[in-house]
Amino acid sequence: MKTIYVDNAATTKMSKAAVEAMLPYLEDNYGNPSSLHTVGQLAAEALFEARKTVAECIGADPREIYFTSGGSESDNQALLSAAESGARKGKKHIISDKIEHHAILHSLNRLEKLGYEVTLLDVDGEGNVDPESVRAAIRPDTCLVTIMAANNEIGTIMPIKEIAEICREKGVIFHTDAVQAAGHIPLDVKEIGCDMLSVSAHKFHGPKGVGALYVRKGIVLSNLIEGGAQERGKRAGTENIAGICAMAAALKEATENLPANMKKLTEMRDRLIEGLSEIPHSVLNGSRTSRLPGNVNMCFEGIEGESLLLLLDAKGICASSGSACTSGSLDPSHVLLAIGRPHEVAHGSLRLSLSEYNTPEEMEYIIKQVPEVVAYLRRISPVWQDLQEGKRKYVIQ
Repeated sequence: MKTIYVDNAATTKMSKAAVEAMLPYLEDNYGNPSSLHTVGQLAAEALFEARKTVAECIGADPREIYFTSGGSESDNQALLSAAESGARKGKKHIISDKIEHHAILHSLNRLEKLGYEVTLLDVDGEGNVDPESVRAAIRPDTCLVTIMAANNEIGTIMPIKEIAEICREKGVIFHTDAVQAAGHIPLDVKEIGCDMLSVSAHKFHGPKGVGALYVRKGIVLSNLIEGGAQERGKRAGTENIAGICAMAAALKEATENLPANMKKLTEMRDRLIEGLSEIPHSVLNGSRTSRLPGNVNMCFEGIEGESLLLLLDAKGICASSGSACTSGSLDPSHVLLAIGRPHEVAHGSLRLSLSEYNTPEEMEYIIKQVPEVVAYLRRISPVWQDLQEGKRKYVIQ
């Protein structure tokens, strides 16, 4: 049975360009870029070129790029830096929203324990943050606004350019977690007007364990890791040259092929939404229009997402659920709850995240298999029986 991988929001297959860029620095050019000898300086040159490439892909200056171990570290360093900078000026209020990735939300929880005040904004039924709600929440002691570029679960693309403009007007640092957006939609830090931006290589066909943080000139960056002068003294530890070179190659390839990939993914995404929306008592989560090209997230009433995933896997379809039960918790997705889905509906969610390696034929197979699995799960569900007998009311009409 052929495996159809549609969990690209979780991680992606490394591209050939990324693998080819990585291999020389695993085998022959293995030097430490801090070394003064020839082998080390070859590594230093590769590091410089990779930094320049990543910067060009997002409209930044190479000196504004700091390499990290991934999106979570980038997010943590961005938030800590803005918080510490704010505290030095007597500003300890931070604004975010309720559907951020846990790398943001858990960092905010930590800062709250350190005496910071956090305002988490509501989102609308499609997962949008209203820029005017940001404006209304900003106070004289606000030191940071952090709003993601696109949501990792429901794919909604946020109005970050408008939010950044408000932050600039108010003199507040603006950070955006662009981990799901980079390589999938156009990103230009100057056009957006953000102060900091996080990316992670394995979301756009690079390797795991490497990411980057854009930091606008003039923003003071605090250290998460001490011990050396790497990354201009802001991130100690010998650089992961192989991973960094692979990330640069993957991001360059994704950026160059962006128009064609967006067109292909949008067509496949819309076909999936069209086909799966025919399932009775189903609903699309997130914006129908302002949405990542490869994201489909739906809820099916009367089933459990975990059972749906296991049965789809048996049919060769690798997907994910918005419900956190797959990670050992019985709690439904905080994102789905925030957009207004009740617990019993949020548990029955399915996220299909596509890449350019997927095909239209695979979409047709998914459209055939998902309704069959949903129908089977409903037949054995006491909740569905109660709904059909009128003992409960349908939430999704």
